[in-house]
Parts: sequence; structure tokens; C-alpha cells
Amino acid sequence: MKVAADTNVLLRAYVADDKRQAEAAVDLLAKADIVAVSLQALCEFAWVLGRQYETARLDIVAAIRALANTANVAVNRPAVDAGLAMLEAGGDFADGVIAFDGEWLGGETFVSFDRKSVKLLSAQGRSVQLLS
Repeated sequence: MKVAADTNVLLRAYVADDKRQAEAAVDLLAKADIVAVSLQALCEFAWVLGRQYETARLDIVAAIRALANTANVAVNRPAVDAGLAMLEAGGDFADGVIAFDGEWLGGETFVSFDRKSVKLLSAQGRSVQLLS
């Protein structure tokens, strides 16, 4: 079976805060031929772990990296790596993905009102503009 995993499936497998759902999620993820994990699901996953579960930033990085490195998991690897680079630098996973995806789509400059994201992306050598 080839599946596209929703964020709640990934969360149940990782946090295991509902035994029945965690077992079902882990079983499905282990048995699937392909587990397609969208960028949106990973952005939500990172956000929920950080905000709701107060998971440490480096633990979120490790969880996403472990998931992306699982043999049957398919992700947009360059975008995931961009998100992880932002997360490791102290920013939001989603901002790294947004900047990467925007560049891939033809955007030359990342624009935002978010000072922290602009600063971190600038430090990575990306073209940025802080709006005020």
C-alpha cells in the first residue's frame, strides 16, 4: 500500500499519547510500501510538536530527520533540508520551507515582516527583504 500520511498520523506515531492510535499509526507506517509525507504535514508536525507538546527544537530536528531517512518515506528532500536548516538556526521549519519553495517557483527575494526569519535566511546567503 502507498499512503499519504496526515499530520495526526505522524504525531500519534511520534508522541504516542493515545496507545491505540499510536499502535495503528506505527503499524501502518511500518507496513506501507511508500509513505508520502507532504511539506504541509511536516510544517504542521514541527509546529504542533513545538507549541502544543513543547518539544525541544533539536528533538524536532531529530524526529523530522529520522522520518525523512526512513526507507519507505518519500519527502521533498531539498525543501525538508531547507526547513531543517532554519529550525537548527533557531527559526521556524515552515519559514525555511516557504523560502525554499518560493525560490523554486521563481521568487528571487524572500519578503516578510518577520525580522527573525529575514535575519536567519540572510545569514544563509539568501536574498531577503524585511517589510515594515
